[in-house]
Amino acid sequence: MKRFLWPIILALITGLMLVGCSNSQKPASVEKKEILVLAAASLSNVMTEIKTKYEAKNPGIKLTFNFGSSGPLQKQIEQGAPADLFISAGASQVDALEKENLLASGTRSNLLGNALVLVVPIDNAKKINSFEDITKAELLSMGDPASVPAGKYAQETLKNMKLWDSLRPTSIVYGKDVTQVLTYVENGNVDAGFVYTSDALSSSKVKVVATAPADSHSSIVYPAAAISSSKNLNEDKDFLTYLSGAEAKALFVKYGFKVL
Repeated sequence: MKRFLWPIILALITGLMLVGCSNSQKPASVEKKEILVLAAASLSNVMTEIKTKYEAKNPGIKLTFNFGSSGPLQKQIEQGAPADLFISAGASQVDALEKENLLASGTRSNLLGNALVLVVPIDNAKKINSFEDITKAELLSMGDPASVPAGKYAQETLKNMKLWDSLRPTSIVYGKDVTQVLTYVENGNVDAGFVYTSDALSSSKVKVVATAPADSHSSIVYPAAAISSSKNLNEDKDFLTYLSGAEAKALFVKYGFKVL
């Protein structure tokens, strides 16, 4: 009986040894370091492509983005929310963080610019073709000037053009960010809205009818910086360097941004 069992036992031992060798030859999985980036909502499309390209070149890095209005993102950082990098659509939010010593020294740079545009639904039922025509709008949308840089620029533009006072307060629908404003216009919930050129280019459901003159509002600039509490400062700096490089610049231009 034992004579018949030995071949079976030897086969089992050999099989276990082969499995063990096979497992030992598998390459150890790369432990990825997560970089959390808080970024303006208007950057969501371009950063999605940048994430794919950057992670392909840097397999040890996982980029995680939290997109939103720059004002609330600033508040999150001030309240101690986890963050490695901040890319704002306005300078004032980054200025505030810098004054509070919440930015890593020497990491701040002005990354991008943009243009403010007036968009309408494709059918343009109200025949709005200029800034002066916005008085035809029953509902006009813009970001909340108190927290959304694009809304602040829109308000400045309308005031400089002497149009602000002609608008009824009930005719303005404030969005939490430019993405929401764009959605309102796309869906026909409003007759017109203020967004960035980069947002307008991302949609086939709206058309641009006017571009705000550069001198009608504060300079549109996207500052980027690492957060002082980040435990990944070397990786933060590497990513910021990439964002200023040729590949990222080409993507920013593709999506309608101005490279500074």
